[in-house]
Amino acid sequence: MASASLQCFAFILALLGAFGDITATLLPSWKVNADVGSNIITAITQMQGLWMDCTWYSTGMFSCTLKYSVLSLPVYIQAARTTMVLSCILSAFGICFTTVGMKCTKLGGDPDSKSYACFAGGVCFILAGVFGLVPTSWYTREIISNFLDQTVPESSKHEPGGAVYTGFISAGFLLTAGVIFCTSCFKKRPGAWIHPPKQHRFPATEQESNAGYNLKDYV
Repeated sequence: MASASLQCFAFILALLGAFGDITATLLPSWKVNADVGSNIITAITQMQGLWMDCTWYSTGMFSCTLKYSVLSLPVYIQAARTTMVLSCILSAFGICFTTVGMKCTKLGGDPDSKSYACFAGGVCFILAGVFGLVPTSWYTREIISNFLDQTVPESSKHEPGGAVYTGFISAGFLLTAGVIFCTSCFKKRPGAWIHPPKQHRFPATEQESNAGYNLKDYV
């Protein structure tokens, strides 16, 4: 019962992680213009994402521009696109596998098949968390190094946006859910370690015949 409750908790974490993963992938706020120097008082807010760049005006209007060219983008943005999409796909597979393999569901057939499906879902969640953690870390590193570079003008400096923090939190949820599913899907069998294996015993008739044969040799 406790294992089933733990799996339900992990499934909720996985759903939150998958939803956050998709949201972080689509949001245009991976980095925003930094409020430093002459940019402290500004009428516009510029944001850049994986798929589009947006500008928010103080009047409430905004405009976005899609990034059509892939080859013109920096390497870390191309890698972030690929890994975040893979993370979303693996999260979807993990949800499908764990729905079949969870102990509280009646899908998947026999317990062994459900355990393997649950383990496969946990592995998918762990891989999704890793694929979501790598681009957010790399993207944050590029933002910080650009911010600390003295040769970059203040108008071109940026800070991590809400999508980056959403990606970090979602990756943590997915990793936690994956570890829980991988460790709770199989039953522990301590009896095999406590009780030693039974020794082979010969039938009583065979032992008596052997004893009789030995006695005849001495007569």
